[in-house]
Amino acid sequence: MNFLSCPTRRLAAHFGSQVVIRNTFPSSCVAATIKFATTRAPSLSLRFQSRTTVPRVSSKQQHASSPPPPPTYIILGVLVPAAGLTLTCIYAYNSCLDYAPYTHRRRLIATSPEWEARTGHDQYRTYLKLYGNDVLPKDHRASVTVARVGSRIAAAAKDFTRENNVINSINSSPFTYTVVRSDDANAFVLPGNHAFVMTGLFKYVHNEDELASILGHETAHNLARHAGERVSQNLIVKMLSYLALLIDPSGMLFSLFVPAEALFYSLPHSREHEIEADEIGFILSSEACFDPRAAKKVFARMKHDADGGDVHAVTPPEFVSTHPGYETRLSNFDEWMPAAMERFNRDDGQKCYAIRQEMKRARQLAAAMHDGKEKFE
Repeated sequence: MNFLSCPTRRLAAHFGSQVVIRNTFPSSCVAATIKFATTRAPSLSLRFQSRTTVPRVSSKQQHASSPPPPPTYIILGVLVPAAGLTLTCIYAYNSCLDYAPYTHRRRLIATSPEWEARTGHDQYRTYLKLYGNDVLPKDHRASVTVARVGSRIAAAAKDFTRENNVINSINSSPFTYTVVRSDDANAFVLPGNHAFVMTGLFKYVHNEDELASILGHETAHNLARHAGERVSQNLIVKMLSYLALLIDPSGMLFSLFVPAEALFYSLPHSREHEIEADEIGFILSSEACFDPRAAKKVFARMKHDADGGDVHAVTPPEFVSTHPGYETRLSNFDEWMPAAMERFNRDDGQKCYAIRQEMKRARQLAAAMHDGKEKFE
C-alpha cells in the first residue's frame, strides 16, 4: 500500500526521533506506515499509542476522583455525639454491674436500695387499700403465727447481710407481715421488707417449718434486690424496643423483638431469680432453726395438686414459665440439703433444740390466747 495514500491526521517523523502514530486510521495503514518508517530510517524508534490503552492517572487526578470527605457539620453534629453516647452507655453499663449475694451471680442493677425501699413503701400502702377488708387483723391467729415465724427469718436475714457484707434495705426498714383472705396459694414481698401471705397458701403449708420455707424464699428476694434488678432490666428492654421502632417504623421488627425478648431474656432471668431465692431462703430458714426439709414437703404437695394426682400428667414446658418447674426445685433442694442440715444441726443440735423449745412455748401461748385449736401444730 502506498504510504501517502493513507488518510493520516498527524505524522511526525525525522531521523533520531520517535514516530508517534495515533490509531485514527485503518490497521493496514498502520502496517504500511511502520514499514515505510523502518525502511527509510533503520535506527528510528517507533512508539504506537492506541486510544484504547488506559492512560496514566496522575496523583492529582486520583485525589480528584476519590469520594469527598463528609461535611464538618456531619462530623460534629452526628458522628461525635454518637461516639460520645456509645462511650457513655458502655461506662454506665459497667458502673451498674453488681454481684448477687451468696451466689455471686453477675447482674445489672441501676437502682439504689433507698429508691427501692421508697418504692416498696408506696406499693405497700397501695396494696393495703386494694385488699381492704380482706386483710386479717394483726391479732388473728394466722397473722400472729406469720409474724412470729417472720421475725425469726428477719433476724437471720440481718445476720446474713452482716456476714456477706450485703448492701440492701433489710436493715433500714422494719419488717411487716400482712395476711390476706384469698383462695390464691401465693405469697410475695415488696422492697422495704413488706411480705404478703394469702390464706390459700395454708392448703400446702401445715406447720411453722413449712411456713418458714415460704417466708425465707420471699425475704431472699429482698436480700438479693431482685426488684431493683427487674427494674433495671426493664429499662434496657424498653430502650431496645424504642430502637426497634426507630429502625423499622412499620413495627415488624418490634413484633419479632417482643416475644424473642420474653423467651430468651425476661423469662430465664425470672426463673434465675426464683432459684436464687430458693437457695438463699434455704440458708435463712436453717439459720433460724427451722427444719429445711420442710420445703420439699410444701412443693411436693403443690406438684401433686398441679398434676391432679396423675404421675403421668403433662405440664407446660419450663422455658415458657416465670418459675422453675417443681421437678427442678425438688432436685435443687436435694442438692442444697446437706449444707442446710449441717447449719441446722450445728453445735450438735443444741442451739436449735433450745430455740425450737422456745418456739413451741410461743405456739402454746398463742393457742391459749385464741379459742379453738391452733392451726399450726
